[in-house]
Amino acid sequence: MDTDRTGEALAALATELRVGERTPSAYATTVRDRIDERDDDVRAWVDGGKSRAWLRAEADALGDRYPDPDPSQGAEHGGDRPSLFGVPVGVKDIFHVDGLATRAGSELPVGALAGPESTAVRRLRDAGAYVAGKTHTTEFAYFAPGPTRNPHDLDRTPGGSSSGSAAAVASGTAPLALGTQTVGSVIRPAAFCGVVGFKPTRGRIPTDGVIPLSKSLDHVGTFTRDAVGASLAASVLLDGWDDERASEPDEAATLGVPDDLYLDQASDAGRKAFERALDALANAGYDLARVAAIPDIDDVNDRHNTLVAAEAALAHGEWYDRYASRYADATRELIEDGRSTPVSALVRGRRGRNELRDSLAASAAEHGIDAWVAPAAPGPAPGGIDDTGDPMMNLPWTHAGLPTVSLPAGDVDGLPVGVQVAAGFGEDERLLSRAEAIADAVAGAA
Repeated sequence: MDTDRTGEALAALATELRVGERTPSAYATTVRDRIDERDDDVRAWVDGGKSRAWLRAEADALGDRYPDPDPSQGAEHGGDRPSLFGVPVGVKDIFHVDGLATRAGSELPVGALAGPESTAVRRLRDAGAYVAGKTHTTEFAYFAPGPTRNPHDLDRTPGGSSSGSAAAVASGTAPLALGTQTVGSVIRPAAFCGVVGFKPTRGRIPTDGVIPLSKSLDHVGTFTRDAVGASLAASVLLDGWDDERASEPDEAATLGVPDDLYLDQASDAGRKAFERALDALANAGYDLARVAAIPDIDDVNDRHNTLVAAEAALAHGEWYDRYASRYADATRELIEDGRSTPVSALVRGRRGRNELRDSLAASAAEHGIDAWVAPAAPGPAPGGIDDTGDPMMNLPWTHAGLPTVSLPAGDVDGLPVGVQVAAGFGEDERLLSRAEAIADAVAGAA
């Protein structure tokens, strides 16, 4: 499938809708046509997304609420229309959305999983967007795969657990989609599908109204076609977004490369692709500092995985007691492991998040590093859809709660690969202000 043939960059689309160059109703029809054309193969959308009539009704309601801008009132800027006016959004099926069931990729009764609409979805609605439907997830955002396929190669995984959201944006059936990340579930599928994934600083997008996996580690994130769109979505979703910080001029940055056992987790093909991306960054004028930043990666991995299991057992306690037989084997094993985790290991895992964050901050300060750059996945998407791929390249940045963005960085044998860039805790605006230039530098890495 030619995933670059259609599909809009979010910021440009949002501008066209706000100033009246497109109408929400006409674009809703375009999106529905694309879903009808492509989603039988990709299967990004739960039940194929909302019906044509439903999408048109939501789009028409927005047009009624925010009429065409009056030219005398600055129509070229969209008048009073909000920043995401008329933008349809795909929402991972662990978010509660008014009017839509939450299944979480599971066999549990819908009524047992019901809850109030998530803050993230409400913020998008307040910004003028509307929900085009739920997107497929692995069961409870863990490893049991859903039906979604990679739009670049239907015989390969799109990644997990935000598989449907990444594939929807990559296939051009959504300009913006919500996902979550507890290990690598935004950054990895973004890389596999050749789109931009953004995971903010832990806590800057509220996780209420989202079925939890690990409350200490869950992050809400986004998928867009480019870095500018990621910044626009972040300006709506993040607590305390600072436009001034986000628009600071990008200075020549020093990028840290965690050149130790962490990097050895990449495949040979992935490592070669990453080195090509580093060469492209050096040619674009970035200074690269190779630092042994995470020498204890095995301990970090163990600590993180133990914490996920322990907190999954806590989050799913009541459901699991009633419906254990309905859980997939992988999720059942996780919860059983978590139930046997001693409290001391849980405390150690939670404490370790701050320790890793402090260690990375100290390394960055010592070497004058502005942001970290690493492979977004061990390599390109593996074959088959029964395995969502390894999230280990993403794990330490999630464990530390650092803002991270995945940017397309060329391909390996025609399959997308990406780099992830991570900044200091709370430096989301600065990270995204740099992301466009970094994306331009690595886009043609080959």
